[in-house]
Amino acid sequence: MSTEVPPPASEAAGPGKRPAAPPSSEWPQPPGGPPTIGPPPTVGTPSLGDSTPTGTPPDQPEKPEQSGESGESGREQPVLRVPETPAPLDHVGSGPPTYDAEPTALPAADPDDLDDLVADTVLDGASYGTYTLRAVSVRGDSARFRGEPRRDSLLTARFGTGDDALVLVAMATGARATPDAHRAAAEACQWIGRAVGRSHARLAEDIRAARRGDLKSGLHRLTDRSLGRLRAAAVERGVEPEEYTASLRCLLLPADPACRTRVFFGVGAGGLFRLRDGEWQDIEPRVADTTGEAVVGFGSLPPDTPGETPRDTPHETPDGDRLTMDLGITTPPSPYEPAPEPPPRAPFRFRASVARPGDTLLLCSGGLAEPLRGEPRLVEHLTSRWSRSEPPGLAAFLADSTVRVKGYADDRTAAAVWEA
Repeated sequence: MSTEVPPPASEAAGPGKRPAAPPSSEWPQPPGGPPTIGPPPTVGTPSLGDSTPTGTPPDQPEKPEQSGESGESGREQPVLRVPETPAPLDHVGSGPPTYDAEPTALPAADPDDLDDLVADTVLDGASYGTYTLRAVSVRGDSARFRGEPRRDSLLTARFGTGDDALVLVAMATGARATPDAHRAAAEACQWIGRAVGRSHARLAEDIRAARRGDLKSGLHRLTDRSLGRLRAAAVERGVEPEEYTASLRCLLLPADPACRTRVFFGVGAGGLFRLRDGEWQDIEPRVADTTGEAVVGFGSLPPDTPGETPRDTPHETPDGDRLTMDLGITTPPSPYEPAPEPPPRAPFRFRASVARPGDTLLLCSGGLAEPLRGEPRLVEHLTSRWSRSEPPGLAAFLADSTVRVKGYADDRTAAAVWEA
């Protein structure tokens, strides 16, 4: 018995006839072989016929393009639409910064004091009530290159539970060119954190009741006590108070969704900004400058010829007593006179404001406030990145906060609050 092999479908069909359809259980091969996966689509709305959809077998034939985006069942086919958002940048301004973007050297470590080490970057975030919080502290380009520790310190803490909880964001910057700057900044955050934590119930109640006067006086007192402990620590270390001090800036955010009051307080340089309706507002509280002139009669020269003795100044008093010549010799201090006053302290700043839906509140140290005030292109970039309805994730917030600007290489610490 012999077995005949059936001819190919093309021959069986004869000339000019189409081959028979394959069984329904098999997928016919499209002309040219199975489709290949090309490069990923660019930002925008990709065409459904450009590449094989995800999850389609490699030997599945391509479906014809349909102008109405409706299938055989009459239902509309889903269309992938990628929102056009600006990509993160490495730097803005007139040119690339002087230092590299990535850390170069680590700070020196003491094997007997490893708790003193400071991480290069600290990143945190949370969501309570109607707001989303993002916070970051990054070592500056200069410190990364020189192997110096980060002088900025960041503390984020929640005190209490439920709607009665209170979130504190504290950031401090140690004095420049001092060996213990990072320690002073860390202690300033710890002291204010303990003070606020022990009084969080009263503070949360005052915020909900809008007791602005009580809040300002109470937070001023807590800030003075915290910085006073730094001055006491400076005496114990045997250094001047100016060498072991820090600027301190804080935010109080109640977790109650019915309360949109945001409280800022602190001492020292930095910035407080608000992004509202696509425009940045500098809402840093202003402190009136207290200036004055020397009082005539207490060692000051006559006002007509400063720096010189006027020619018409009498050389004797009306009683005939001769006046002595001023030889410019400094008089030694008298033991009966009070000690000279210390240098003036930085003024206390306070602001309590009610947030609106869609607002973005930004509190930052001087390392970010200065380029924001000095480089318009950084402002434009952050506006385009943070004007979306959804707040960025932690990684995106880190990338946005570290966009570098030539001429600004200090540590950066920032906390942003997005209102739903």
